[in-house]
Amino acid sequence: MFGIITLNRVIQGLNSRWRNLYYKMLGVHLHGYIWMRQIEIPRNFQDIEIESNCALDQGVILLCSGEPLTHPKIHIGADTYINRNTFLDAIESLTIGNNCAIGPGCYITDHDHGLDPNFPPLAQPMVSKPTIIGDRVWIGANVTILKGVTIGCDTVVGAGSVVTKDLPERAIAVGVPAKVIKQRIDP
Repeated sequence: MFGIITLNRVIQGLNSRWRNLYYKMLGVHLHGYIWMRQIEIPRNFQDIEIESNCALDQGVILLCSGEPLTHPKIHIGADTYINRNTFLDAIESLTIGNNCAIGPGCYITDHDHGLDPNFPPLAQPMVSKPTIIGDRVWIGANVTILKGVTIGCDTVVGAGSVVTKDLPERAIAVGVPAKVIKQRIDP
């Protein structure tokens, strides 16, 4: 049994190294080794930058749309873990800090469609504002973070929350929409 587990880990490690090479060749800016399970980057590879020692778990999607910019549209800081089936969706700027933990099933974006009543939803122009997640932020499972939000460093966002407005540093926030329920204090 131990041999099968070890062999499985070796195979996963080799697959991860292959994905690093593959995405680097396509233009993703990888700084150091990134643990990658089966992730998806459908296009605009050059618009993504990932710092060292990150881990992207099974089913993570990094989607950049629109024309290339002079800066990365998605930037993931060092030592950050993004859990299964999380979707990062950017057209302008989505920044995740260092040492963050993002739970499974999250959706994080920097844009949405306009609200002009003369156009159907998919004909609306895109409206974008940078979304920023500070360092050491912990985002629970199935959290949605909408455009233009800044989440301060050391903040915790509870599972199932929808973040529509900025959250301060060292806060604990939950709900739909997410509201601060208390501040984290030093032990």
